[in-house]
Amino acid sequence: MRLSSRARSISTSPTLALDAKTKKLQREGINIINFGVGEPDFDTPQHIKDAAIESIQAGFTKYTPSSGIPELREAICEKLKKDNGLEYKPSEVLVSVGAKHSIYNAVMVLCDEGDEVLLPAPYWVSYPEMVKLAGGTPVILPTSIESGFKVTAQALEKAITPRTTLLILNSPSNPTGAIYTREELEKIAEVCLKHNIAVISDEIYEKLIYEGEHVSFAALSPEVKAITITVNGVSKAYAMTGWRIGYAAGPEDVIKAMGDLQSHATSNPTSISQKAALAGLKGPQEPLEKMRMEFKKRRDYMVERLNKMPGIRCLTPPGAFYVYPDVSGLIGKKLAGKVVSDDTTLADILLDEARIAVVPGKAFGTQGNLRFSYATSMAKIEEGLNRLENVLKTLE
Repeated sequence: MRLSSRARSISTSPTLALDAKTKKLQREGINIINFGVGEPDFDTPQHIKDAAIESIQAGFTKYTPSSGIPELREAICEKLKKDNGLEYKPSEVLVSVGAKHSIYNAVMVLCDEGDEVLLPAPYWVSYPEMVKLAGGTPVILPTSIESGFKVTAQALEKAITPRTTLLILNSPSNPTGAIYTREELEKIAEVCLKHNIAVISDEIYEKLIYEGEHVSFAALSPEVKAITITVNGVSKAYAMTGWRIGYAAGPEDVIKAMGDLQSHATSNPTSISQKAALAGLKGPQEPLEKMRMEFKKRRDYMVERLNKMPGIRCLTPPGAFYVYPDVSGLIGKKLAGKVVSDDTTLADILLDEARIAVVPGKAFGTQGNLRFSYATSMAKIEEGLNRLENVLKTLE
């Protein structure tokens, strides 16, 4: 059967490909420490699971409004007002099948064939593919460890052409954990307003901040709010990745278009998951703080260990649950007798020789980096870093 050119243009998610290889080795009985997973290792808080069970027992298993149940959209409005200083009506909120789905919906309704979409790199792996599926052209804006992996307003200005329509901004960032300050966001907003560029602000890691503060892009001013789609969800903060609930808030006409698209693609998000998300947003928030503090301990330990290893340079990320060390000091050398030609080769060597899974920077649009997730137990982090240290002893 012939595949469409659209299907043939899609790249396999590098993170999912790595996960598949890792799981294959694990099925063969090989013990792998997995630093590649982008989801909390904690269980979903009990009160959220209880709400889901209650909804099943109450027979809440039918279709819901395609854009989400009214009480969940109202709870999202309350959350955005309380946490982010943003005023939205329920008609300006769309509940989707995860934040990824929200971003995809937004890209599809904002991007025309041939439009250019600005993507600061490192970027989340799905952004370029979403843009290409919409017929757009990803325009990559490189950053560096020296800039804290953050794009500047000046770099943004230089990349803009008459075809530029959209910027996707992710703060806190996957894969780097970088967080944009209010001043940095204001300068970026000034450029976007000047050139009438819409912004998708991916804020899914908002609750996982260890230093500094989270500033919602849309909260900068009413003018900025009018050009912004704010995307968030419950997956990372509430350890609910498998429940698949994300949401978008923005101008009513854009949200309606996204809802119309969603109604023909997936219909409503799972009814039971919506009730669970409602319990998460309106219930006790203490479990989030416990998870955040544990993540911080793991981050501090991982950064300290990595910075003591040869050829590795690692910033302390202020958010998310990833570190993104520069491993360019290892490129061109040998590990376990194998030449490290690039970060992809390095990741393969570490999987084969150290039995640890990490994601190469190439997946995120950079060279000479690896992404380590610390969303795993401290015991596994210690063991995994011990294995890395032992393999690095073979460096030549």
